[in-house]
Amino acid sequence: MRVLIAEDERRVAEAIARGLRREGLAVDVANDGGGALHRARVHPYDVVVLDRDLPELHGDDVCRALSAEQPATKILMLTGADALEDVVEGLSLGADDYLGKPFRFAELLARVRALGRRAGEARPPVLEWGDVVLDPARREATRAGRPLDLVPKELAVLEQLMAARGAAVSTERLLAGAWDENADPFTNAVRQTVMTLRRKLGPEPFVHTVLGVGYRV
Repeated sequence: MRVLIAEDERRVAEAIARGLRREGLAVDVANDGGGALHRARVHPYDVVVLDRDLPELHGDDVCRALSAEQPATKILMLTGADALEDVVEGLSLGADDYLGKPFRFAELLARVRALGRRAGEARPPVLEWGDVVLDPARREATRAGRPLDLVPKELAVLEQLMAARGAAVSTERLLAGAWDENADPFTNAVRQTVMTLRRKLGPEPFVHTVLGVGYRV
């Protein structure tokens, strides 16, 4: 899952980003509304965590634009005002969820994951394909009941492949969904990650190469 944090308080933004990255999510950060909207127009984010009071371009305007242009991208709006009228107004702008400050990171993480499951086509909280079971929230995967010791990037790639339910997923899409904007588009990180993922999944083939496209389960 790829997430954009749009927050002008840099320490808050970096703290959220570090926490989400520890959970295996790919995270980019913008500290003003203009930068947030630009990044969202360039990269395919599943979820945008959007502070309402952003400089340069107000969070309300960012929310309106993203809701109109990218309805599949889910928006979690953050604000210091959590009165009922503020919540109603934020949701009316196109936000999918609303969280007042201060907040507990565990709650933010749960909301981001819930929104991520609804981004694009809705997906169940636990993915199953053949004898492989993946619980992204718990960062746990098993094959035929055997626990798989996967690192965050392997989990992120496996999640995208299993969510596609047998459809081919391009290397570019895997890179965009599991790595942040600093990833080199010419890197072989996806191929290397798939290689180690296959080794950990065992000798029976599970991840297949689709020539000229990418991979599928």
